[in-house]
Amino acid sequence: MGGEVYYAGSLSLIRGKGIVPDEALLLFAEDEEENASTVIWFSDSRRVIAVLSVSDIVRATSPEAVIRLGEMNIDVYLVTGDNRKTAEAVARQTGIKHFEAELMPSGKAEFVKTLQASGRVVGMAGDGINDSQALVQADVSIAMGRGSDIAIDAAGMTIIGNDLSVIPSAIRLSRNTVRTIRQNLFWAFIYNIVGIPIAAGVLYPITGFLLNPMIAGAAMALSSVSVVSNSLRLKYMK
Repeated sequence: MGGEVYYAGSLSLIRGKGIVPDEALLLFAEDEEENASTVIWFSDSRRVIAVLSVSDIVRATSPEAVIRLGEMNIDVYLVTGDNRKTAEAVARQTGIKHFEAELMPSGKAEFVKTLQASGRVVGMAGDGINDSQALVQADVSIAMGRGSDIAIDAAGMTIIGNDLSVIPSAIRLSRNTVRTIRQNLFWAFIYNIVGIPIAAGVLYPITGFLLNPMIAGAAMALSSVSVVSNSLRLKYMK
């Protein structure tokens, strides 16, 4: 601007430009980072002009969501581009034991690959442009409804709103849905394995029994009703 170059970003960016911050600003930034704030340095080509501290408020439901995921035997990782102190503070507030900080978008995707290489199924929840690459890489990708359009497009599932406590509920609903599908397939196969040979007259040479087509039709309808009824139980899941 006006022939002068200005920089806004991390401390490493400022130092990379050969600019030495004042000690008082360094102490201020350190205090803010320990309180889970993200510090943005602003300078021209010679000196630091200002330090801005911004922070996201940890939702009251987030620690509960982490606890519920742990009860489901799911390991929770915080993966962020913020500095280590900020990430550590947020992890402490939310009860997350594992965190990775100062990651570029490609670094987040590489971390997902590392977990996958160890044989894990990885679910990624994110809301920003920087999360989109990791969302594509993850086995299960979850976007927050108030996030960026790119994150929503990259994710396989979008949660309405930004409440993390919905994620354990979504996983539980998914597991119950898959369990119900398997139950329906099992009984449908058993029904056909038993019913079709009888309808074809396999018992006739032995017992002289032939299945009445009307009874066969009623049994088929009953099979469909039982599958639908079993599936409707998902409506009453708490």
